[in-house]
This record gives sequence, C-alpha cells and structure tokens, in this order.
Amino acid sequence: MTTSDNMKKRPYSDLKEEELQQNNKKISVSDIISHDEEDNEDVVMENNVAVLETENYMKWQGTIAKVVKSVVSIHFAQVAPFDCDPALVSEATGFVVDAEVGIILTNRHVVGPGPFIGYVVFDNHEECDVIPIYRDPVHDFGFLKFDPKKIKYSKIQALKLKPSLAKVGSEIRVVGNDAGEKLSILSGFISRLDRNAPDYGEMTYNDFNTEYIQAAASASGGSSGSPVVNIDGDAVALQAGGSTEASTDFFLPLNRILRALQCVQRNEVITRGTIQVQWLLKPYDECRRLGLTPEEESQARSFAPENIGLLVAETVLKDGPGYNYIKEGDVLISINNQRISSFIQVDDIFDSSVGKGVTIHLQRSGVDHTIKTDIQDLHSITPARYVEVCGAVFNDISYQMARCYALPVKGVFLSCASGSFNFDSKEKVGWVIDAVDNKETPDLDTFIEVMKTIPDTKRVTVKYHHLSDHHSPLVTSIYVDRHWCSEFRIYQRNDITGIWDFTNVCDPIPAEPLKPHKARFIDIATENKDLKILSHSLCMVSTVSAIPLDSLSAETLKTAGLIIDGESGYVIVSRRIVPHDCLDCFVTIADSVKIPATVEFLHPTQNYAIVKYDPSLVNADIITPKFANKKVKHGEKLQFIGFTQNNRLVTSDTVVTDISSISIPSNLIPRYRATNLEAISIDCNVSTRCNSGILTDNDGTVRALWLSFLGERQENKEKVYLMGLDIVNIKEVITILKNGGKPQVSIVDAEFGSISILNARIRSVPEEWIEKMEKESHSRLQFMTVSRVSYTTATERLETGDVILSVNDKMVIEMDDLDGVTTPADKYEESPILKFKVVREGQVLDLNIATVNVPETDRLIIFAGSIIQAPHHAVHQAMTEMPKGVYCVFRGESSPAIQYGISSTNFITHVNELETPTMDSFLAAIKQIPDNSYCKIRLMTYDNVPFAISLKTNYHYFPTAELRKNFETNKWVEHEYTKEDKKN
Repeated sequence: MTTSDNMKKRPYSDLKEEELQQNNKKISVSDIISHDEEDNEDVVMENNVAVLETENYMKWQGTIAKVVKSVVSIHFAQVAPFDCDPALVSEATGFVVDAEVGIILTNRHVVGPGPFIGYVVFDNHEECDVIPIYRDPVHDFGFLKFDPKKIKYSKIQALKLKPSLAKVGSEIRVVGNDAGEKLSILSGFISRLDRNAPDYGEMTYNDFNTEYIQAAASASGGSSGSPVVNIDGDAVALQAGGSTEASTDFFLPLNRILRALQCVQRNEVITRGTIQVQWLLKPYDECRRLGLTPEEESQARSFAPENIGLLVAETVLKDGPGYNYIKEGDVLISINNQRISSFIQVDDIFDSSVGKGVTIHLQRSGVDHTIKTDIQDLHSITPARYVEVCGAVFNDISYQMARCYALPVKGVFLSCASGSFNFDSKEKVGWVIDAVDNKETPDLDTFIEVMKTIPDTKRVTVKYHHLSDHHSPLVTSIYVDRHWCSEFRIYQRNDITGIWDFTNVCDPIPAEPLKPHKARFIDIATENKDLKILSHSLCMVSTVSAIPLDSLSAETLKTAGLIIDGESGYVIVSRRIVPHDCLDCFVTIADSVKIPATVEFLHPTQNYAIVKYDPSLVNADIITPKFANKKVKHGEKLQFIGFTQNNRLVTSDTVVTDISSISIPSNLIPRYRATNLEAISIDCNVSTRCNSGILTDNDGTVRALWLSFLGERQENKEKVYLMGLDIVNIKEVITILKNGGKPQVSIVDAEFGSISILNARIRSVPEEWIEKMEKESHSRLQFMTVSRVSYTTATERLETGDVILSVNDKMVIEMDDLDGVTTPADKYEESPILKFKVVREGQVLDLNIATVNVPETDRLIIFAGSIIQAPHHAVHQAMTEMPKGVYCVFRGESSPAIQYGISSTNFITHVNELETPTMDSFLAAIKQIPDNSYCKIRLMTYDNVPFAISLKTNYHYFPTAELRKNFETNKWVEHEYTKEDKKN
C-alpha cells in the first residue's frame, strides 16, 4: 500500500508538504500492475480519501487565515468588586461583529457587570481601547466598542453570525487567545445542541434559561469569547466555558446575540423580559414522572421531533411575577398559545413582551394550569450602580444572586467584605446587610441615608446574614472608618461613555467627643495578693490598619499590653500589633472602656511599641507595676501571666529554660522583623496558647514581657514566634518617657549571631580574648559575630563574618552589649560613633562604626493603583546593593500597576526617562503624565535586574494621591491630585 499506517493516524494539520504532494499524485500503470485487484481498490480509495481530506485541510487553512483578522485579544480589568465578581486583571478573546461601528462580541463574564477598562490587540498587533456598551443580564455575552479609525494598518473584517448553522456533527474551529497565547486554533465537532447551561458553582456568575452547545475542543483559560466557526468562516456559536475534568467545551448559541446586535446597530434599546423563574430542559421520561400526560407528550414530540424533552420550572423566586402562579416541577407547554420546545422561544416571547401580559399553559402533576402574568423588565433587577463607603462596596442584590437561593430580589449586597465591613477574613462574598446602627436597610437608598448620619470613628451595630444561610442572622459591631477610607461615592453605569460616573455623597461627620467611663477590674484568681492585682496593669491593645505600609498587611489585630505608667497612659505592646503609626490604635481597659491611643515609640529591632491613651477618659483602679533592676537568669523560677487567644487571663508557675541570642528569620518580601534579641524561653504549657503576657516574681515585680513576633510567611500562613523580652532591656526607654521625653535609639545596622569558643578559634580569635571570655562570662561562653550587614554607603563598616571582641573597650559577651545608644530626642545631635574591635580574616581590626537612627515611613504615594514609598528599613536590611529609586510595597488587584507589570518589591528608577531617586522627584515626574496616556517606566527588581514597561494611566478609577504625616499634629494627611494639580 502506498500510504503508510502512520500517515493515516496523524492529523492532516501535521502533514509535511511533501507528504501532501505524495497523497495527491496520480496512480501509474506500474503501480496497478504491481498489486492485485483488491490492493488496487484500497490504493485508489485511500488516495481519494487523502485528496478529499487535503482539500478540506486547505479550505480550513484559507478560512482560518480570514477569521484571525476578526479575532482580538482582550486585555482588561474589572476595577471594583461588584455583585459576585471580584476585582481582577485578566485576558480573554473577542471578535469583530460590526466593522463599521466597531463592535466586538465577547462573554458577559469578560465585560463584567461592574466597571471595566481594557484594550484589544488585533492580529497585526495594532492596539485599541474598548469600552463596554452592553452586557446581558443573564446570558454570557456582551459587546465592547472600539474606534475603527484608530486601526490604520489593517482592514477590519467582521464575522457573520449564523446561529442556524450550528448542527450536531458539524466540524468547527475555536479561534482565540487560549491559555494567554496570542492565537490558538482548536478543532472539534459539535456533539449536542440542547445542553443545559453549565453550573460553575455558588457565589459566581452562572448563565441560565438557555440551551448550550457542547463539543470537545479542549479550550482553556483565555479562550473565553472566542468565535466558534464553521469551514465557511461563519460564527456559529460563542465559546463560553468548559469542564476541568474532561475536554468538553460549552458554547453559547448566537440566536439572542444576533437580536441584541441588531438592536445596537439600529440604536434601539435591548429589551429583556423575565418572570423570575428558572427553567431546566428535562428529558421526556423525567417529565412523565413529574406529571406530563401522554397526550401532551405525543403532541410535543410531533411538534418538535428533534427535541428530547421539555422545559420544567426549577426555581421560582419569591415576590417575582411568577410567584404564586408557577410551582417547582411544573412542565411548560405553551406561551400565548405557542408551543414551547426551547429556551430560545421563551426568550423571544418575553423580550418582546416587557410590560405586557402573557398567558402561560403548563402541567402540574397531570393537571393543566393556565396563568396570566406580566413580564418584568429584566434590566430593572440588574444592578447598574454601587456605593463605596468605609472601604467596602455595596449594591442591590441582583437577580443572578437571588436566583441561587430562591430569594426575593431585594436587599443590600456586600460585594466584598473589606474595610469597616470585614466580617470574615475567609468568606468575602455573599453577605447581606439587614440593619446598621439599629436602622433597617432593605435597599441601597435606605442604606445610603443611614450611613450619611454616622460620625467618623463611631462604633455601631450591624445585623447581617449570608445568602447561603438566611436562617442564621448575625450581629456584630463595626468601627466606622471615614478618615483612612474617606470616599463615600455612588457609582452609576454609563453605557454611552463606558465609564461608571461617580458622585460624592457627603463629607464625613466629625467624630463625636469622647466621654469618660468607669471600668472595674477583676483580680487574677490566685491566693498571692501581689499577683492577683496585676490584672489592673494589663489591658488590650488593638489596631485597625487600612494601608499596607512597609509591605505589612492591612488588617485588624489585637493583643494584651502592659500599662507602664498609669498616670500618663503609656502602654507597651508587641510591635507585631503596632507595626507602624499609619493606623488607628485603641486601648481597652478592663474589657469595658475602649480609648483611642497614639503611637509614641517604635523600637527598630526589639519588637515592641509604646502607645499612649488619655487617662482622663477612664475611671478605673489602674496600677503601675514594679519593674525589676536585674536581668532574668537561666533556671530562675517565675510566674507566667498571659492572655489566651480568646482573651482569657491564665497564670502558671514556670522556669526559664533558655536565654539565647536570635534574630527572626527573614521573609521573602522584606518587612519588619525583630533582630539581635536576647530571647527568653520558659517551660510552661499555657504559654504556647498565649500570644501576650508577662513574667513576674512572686512579689509581682515584672521581669519580662511575653510577646508574639511576626516571622516568615509559609504556605499563605504567617509564622508567629512566642518569646520573652527582658524588662531591663526596656527600662531606659521607659525612664525617658516617664520623664516627659521621647526616646531616640541609634543602632548598629547589622545582624549578629553567636558562635562557640571552638568556632571562634577556627576564625582565628586570639587566645587572650578566649581566656578573657571564659573569665568574664558567667552564663554562656560565646562570641558575637556579624551574620548580615544592612545596606550602607559608609566607607568603614562591619562585614559578614566579623567576630566582635569589644565595643567602646567593653568586651561583648551577649547580644545586649550591641543594643546601640538610647537618648532623649531633645538631646540627640547626631548618630554616635562606636569603637569596634573585631577579628576579620585572621586579623584584629579597630573600626569606627557609625550608628543609625532608623526612620519610620512617613510618606507614601498612590500611583496607578500601587503604593510607592521610600525603601523602608527591612529593605535596607535585606539588600547589599540599593537601586536609586522609589519602592513599590503594594499593588491593587485590578490596578494598571498589576495589568502592566509593576510588582511589589520593584524599584522605580525612571519615569519617562526622568530619574526618580526620591519621592519628590517621583511625584514631579508622574504629575506630568496626562490621563489615559502611556508612560514609560524603568524599574529594577529586588534581585537588581533592570527592566522597562509602558503603563497607561486611568485617573478616573485610579487617581494619584499622597498620604503624608504631619509631625505637628501627629496625623496623616491625604491629598488627591486632580487635573489642575497635575498641570501645576
């Protein structure tokens, strides 16, 4: 046989040119003579088949060559969470259906129900902005519009929509942006035309009340919106989804899409009607079990012999037009005396009857029922606005969400639990607000009016429930944030401009004056009278952070603090809870009175912060505890008093098992961490369940703090370490505060670790120093060594591997000897110089090392949805070479920053070739960039790899703003840069 078996098994799209020519050659006489008659027939048949398949292949090649000119890659962002859709940046596919007007067809889940920005890339890599002009309320399609005049190097071609050509067995091609590729062509055959719409799960968009076309084409992410074309190049369906467990794809029929397109072309309103009933196509055998009579089945089969079943009511929404008339399980027979055999007929009748009455005939358990009902405007129950307040987004409950649980289409839907309304860190979608501040909120307008009356910083009660569980109403109190999250805006969809216009509702009502309250402490349950009153020295410290400053998450945190000065209101607490001062801080006394507090001091390395509340606002028996003057020693017996994770106060006897020199491991993304610690470990079962507390003597003298330390991030979980910190190491700071001063700490900006005497000898530490160590150290025989040096421009500096012998002629025995210098700020002149004696590469060196006053971040700029600041201290600690640029610590989920490629930990070194080494130079550069225009940005990765991007601004959704600390008022002030500001 002239054709090999391998060739027959391979698809013709993989055949080489010479193989195709071989298949097309004529059969010679010698070829016939060399085979018997049967073989000759096989040869002729195989060659004829090959010729036909080759012709088919070549025709497909020509078809695809024309189709790709109509297909576009869509790069888009859904800029705000809306309804059930999150804010995101993604890619998809669309295709031109009107070349003159400039209309692109794609999926509804691409266009999205909420704000959209995007652009398309044509096959010849020309780019053009698009705006959404329509998204169907139910079905998975929508239209984008572009300006055809901006496409200069290619003749735009539109695909014709031919819904009637979708046939079972038809060979099709899916031409699109598959899996993010520029262009992918997938082949398949249509296997079904009557599949129910796929179910993608709860709390997400699902199409319904339409049949879907099924095929096996193995399309994946990015192919959404691709045209499904036949061999003639006509679109017969729209790619919409697929199965993750099989190579099955789901296509949306074009019937209703074609009608909508024609309405757009005629500048007519696309009417959509509903009776708020979801139908499913069920086979005849199941319809019979639900009560379909043999007579009706016979007539239905004769009317549409190709159909396998009828439409059955699946969900009837309460208070909808069909409620009280239609029941679940009813079999639909006809509408307006027209027999119904498909969803397309139902849509056609309802869409043309909005505001009118229809007559519906159905069967219920073998009994005929005829009802009359009005057709509701489907757009009226599809939200087209949302409200942004307190950092959260709200809209009216949509038909899409209510249908999932057969609920009435009414209520205030929380699009994403965030800001003041962050009810659950895990469950973000599906919450419904029932009442705020003891006022019911049945709809969005009422909710807006209620929120107008609530002052900033007020704590109010909220009643709410989840859509999936309306049997479990919930009640909580929230902190109304109208200062960090100052926007109170109503956004309204504009289908002409494609932009959601917003109006500011009102400015925040100033916070109400605070009034003093009484609070009563409960003594600790112990017979020791000196210990039992220590509950009077403990309080709870909580923070609410809205800004992810210094690469730290914006979240609400709480732990116990120790009142170190009851008269002045100073409280010491873990810096894990108070990582910076761009937040709201509160002190709760006796679990009764919650008072605002200010951040007074942040230690740069030792993981503690000191905050201050107004003592006049609480009337309580607060006791300032006694503090020890001697350090904790290994083996000492102490008392542990701590708060469990559910804020219960517990006590236990304990023993100090270890005091070691440690630094918290670094995180992949640089952020604050404790370094150069003398950490105390204890033998106490309850301490592992307490993230805060104190260690005391039996007479109540405080010896150490029990603190939580933020560690590295592991598998989306934050590693937290629990350790003790000796109070003696903190007393100098406490003393300065009690004397009315403000502490200033200058540190040696390096990380230290300990090595044994053996390793010290290996590193050539002189014997006289080893003898001196063995003589002077009474607890641990160790030398301190440099494990890492922070970025510095100083010429004389420590180096990794240096062994520290002495500082200012005092031998270094433990980590505390490297604490640095603490002075009152008013007496601080310049960073002190410390005289180090070190062993480096076998030689003893004398070094003059300048200490560093670590600045806290006091300014940030929001640009293109990213947060830009000067590199914070953790970045200096992590890098040996520092690019000359500003530093990105955060990018919004749907921002231009993430769409065009700015990542957290990137340094921005140039904007439009202007150097940006400082925040001032960066702000000056970005203020020159017009709205909706491209700018060139040069960046450097955390690994010092340079790269460049082009970024398009969108100041409507992502304005430029600055947040800066005012040191006179000790408050952060926000300024949003308008177009007028940018001109200046």
